[in-house]
Amino acid sequence: MTKKTKPRLPHWLRRPLPAGRNYDLTGNTLEDLSIQTICIHANCPNRGECWTRGTASVLILGNVCTRNCRFCSVATGKPLPPDPTEPERLGKMVEQMKLKYLVMTSVNRDDLEDRGASHFRDCILGVRKACPQTKFEILTPDFMGYEQQALEILKPALPFVFAHNVETVPSLYPMARQGGNYQGSLALLAQAKDVFGAIQTKSSLMLGLGETDDQVIQTLRDLRHVQCDRLTIGQYLKPDKHALDVVEFITPEKFEWWQKTAHDLGFQWVISEPFARSSYFAERE
Repeated sequence: MTKKTKPRLPHWLRRPLPAGRNYDLTGNTLEDLSIQTICIHANCPNRGECWTRGTASVLILGNVCTRNCRFCSVATGKPLPPDPTEPERLGKMVEQMKLKYLVMTSVNRDDLEDRGASHFRDCILGVRKACPQTKFEILTPDFMGYEQQALEILKPALPFVFAHNVETVPSLYPMARQGGNYQGSLALLAQAKDVFGAIQTKSSLMLGLGETDDQVIQTLRDLRHVQCDRLTIGQYLKPDKHALDVVEFITPEKFEWWQKTAHDLGFQWVISEPFARSSYFAERE
């Protein structure tokens, strides 16, 4: 039996090692205030670029997830209780880094009754107390089984962009997103529109796991059906040895085609390129 060969990393996915004064300043600030980031825990390839620009996507509610998605390198296990000092520490971080736009995400917290919604709210309000002009984007888990209550809990923290990622096409959920529910994710985005009113919603797709173009187009249509406004499309890259292998590397030209296709379908804001991630240049108007 012939051994299956893995696709080689193409030249457009090679990046220099991160370095520089701004990169070090960002890292030092995060370390001094004990701020967790998805940049580190998800082994994001954009860490060097984003930290050099003086920005980072914070990871609240700890760094241990209650699920085990096979595309992700975040640790799985029994998380600690939410840290009540986190909102204040985030406020200090935003103040020191002079951030005008903060992306806040979290691990899944199926162990908490409200799935972490009240901590999201408290973190936003804590930052806003220190830096009233800061704008927010929250990338939430699916709040499975507590969706409506979670959204109501978040209402006092408006305004923000509400993001929740479908991640991949529904046929790949059993392989890539065990514990997730595609229709549930779409329903959450629809509910956010109903509960929050005139806000922007956002989702993200990773390509290269074996999906077909027709499946991706149908997923984009599904997102537009629930009035999703913003979209990022990026290349899946294996974050550690335990994660799923890459099936295909998508060319930059194909990502440009996906960007046009998404705009044609009605998305107002689209970033589609190999290194695009949900928080990549999220501050762009």
